[in-house]
Amino acid sequence: MYTHASFLRRNEADQGLTIISAPKTSASFVMINVTLWFIMLLLCPGQLKAQFGTTPNIKHIVVGRCYNYITLVNPSLRYDCEDIWRQFEEAVARQSSCNVTVEDYRQMFYAMPQTWPCDRFLFWSKTRTLMHSYAAVVRHFWTLEDTLVGYMFNDLIWCGQEEDSGFDFSSCPEWSACRNHPVYSLWRQASQNFAEMACGNITVLLNGSIVNAFSRKSMFGSVELDGLNPRRVDYVNIKVVTNLEGPFIESCSEGSIVDLLQILQSRGFRWTCTDNDQTLMILQCIQNPKQSSCQTCANSLLHRRSLVFN
Repeated sequence: MYTHASFLRRNEADQGLTIISAPKTSASFVMINVTLWFIMLLLCPGQLKAQFGTTPNIKHIVVGRCYNYITLVNPSLRYDCEDIWRQFEEAVARQSSCNVTVEDYRQMFYAMPQTWPCDRFLFWSKTRTLMHSYAAVVRHFWTLEDTLVGYMFNDLIWCGQEEDSGFDFSSCPEWSACRNHPVYSLWRQASQNFAEMACGNITVLLNGSIVNAFSRKSMFGSVELDGLNPRRVDYVNIKVVTNLEGPFIESCSEGSIVDLLQILQSRGFRWTCTDNDQTLMILQCIQNPKQSSCQTCANSLLHRRSLVFN
């Protein structure tokens, strides 16, 4: 859910760069290479399911992030970072790349319990970039990436290799290749814990510019939603945001978000739903101020200011 999309996009970008930087050749030569490429795909389908191997220097990254978190981010915490790494390594390194379950991470999560104050939980689906900007501006929000486990493992890849009892740094399967993927299992448990901790008023950020802004296959739809407790959560505040230039596909009254509202109501949650939240629109305009909708908003604010001062 949370991290692999960036790696897939990076892989696509690398492929594009390879094509662009290739020297000019004749049309026949290009056709031959394209034909060979398709033949290789047909003969080697297993390669389609492979991706980057375990992130290099993963131990130094994970342990370093842990020390940074308990020293600078949240100094009130007292954790044994080396012990957390040992529990993580024990769960992954001696298992095949598709045989790490949620249960395998039980000891690691037991070594790093964490709680959060109510009214600060921010959930999201397919709105990652905007979510981080929103959480940075509205400072009281906390996301899964702000927890210790999220901070330590965000954007990393890992998998083991049973025969060598170590990490596989050459190739790891994609999430969709197996149910017990080591990365998926960790994020599934982390998401479950985060949802079960949620209390008070929580916020959910969804992308209204895509079909199925709410999907039961997403981490929010398949794990976090079911982990929310209506006795602990006062309100589920849904914010639907679309790209400034569109498309405008789903809203609080249209598309899969209506299904989400029905699920919340059936489970006894109280909820609110907002289309085009002003703060979210301003954040988008800061990133892309030349959009026509941003110009209209800016002109309106200037007009109001002139009325006040005149």
